[in-house]
Amino acid sequence: MRIFDPHIHMTSRTTDDYRAMYDAGVRALVEPSFWLGQPRTSPASFFDYFDALLGWEPFRASQYGIAHHCTLALNPKEANDPRCTPVLDALPRYLVKDSVVAVGEIGYDSMTPAEDHALAAQLQLAADHGLPALVHTPHRDKLAGLHRTIDVIRESNLPPEFVLLDHLNETTVKAATDSGCWAGFSIYPDTKMDEDRMVTILQNHGTEKILVNSAADWGKSDPLKTRKVADAMLKAGFTEDDVDQVLWRNPVAFYGRSGRLQLDVLTPDPLHEGNSILRGGE
Repeated sequence: MRIFDPHIHMTSRTTDDYRAMYDAGVRALVEPSFWLGQPRTSPASFFDYFDALLGWEPFRASQYGIAHHCTLALNPKEANDPRCTPVLDALPRYLVKDSVVAVGEIGYDSMTPAEDHALAAQLQLAADHGLPALVHTPHRDKLAGLHRTIDVIRESNLPPEFVLLDHLNETTVKAATDSGCWAGFSIYPDTKMDEDRMVTILQNHGTEKILVNSAADWGKSDPLKTRKVADAMLKAGFTEDDVDQVLWRNPVAFYGRSGRLQLDVLTPDPLHEGNSILRGGE
């Protein structure tokens, strides 16, 4: 079984997670830039973070046979902080990097005018660079936020087939799929979606243009949720081909629109800028 996790925050995880993910069948992932849990105080902190997603994390992933790509953006929550908004002006120099396969996470957190501006501006950046967009739907007022998001997408120059609407659930799946965008679902231990609910959605809506992710981060989350969805699908009567479509071919098709997916992991370098992932030798 091969698995592509299309949304996971590995900068928050340990090397043990990389090993466990590989053993579970994960061979590729996309790491979106996101809020780190406390406010950043300047654009420079974003740039150091972006550099880590472009360098250190691909290096770590390669040690465990996993292809690492990323998406970069000013996230919705920090779009409201004027200390952070200059990131929008600097993004074009990052969006040309080879391992950047989309603009994201963008979207809404509290649905403010500042978030309106950041979303529209970054959809335009995606269109300008020929990249897809990974769009975060808000955790509060999710359906209203989704409708507002779809309206902004329709007003943009980015075609809906270049947009992945993420963090969906039963209340938002129909509107998302009717929009022509791709549909993403995050599987969490206690919040968002679980494996059985995800299987029901797949039974009701099919396997086309649907992506499943763990969205694992620094909170209570599980980087093996993609494998658990695959197992639940098989138990429910889906075929191995169905599983491969949802857990591999769909994310490859969506992020492949960037023209930058490199799924073959080359022999890993022993060091990254003079550093290894080892401490104390081996």
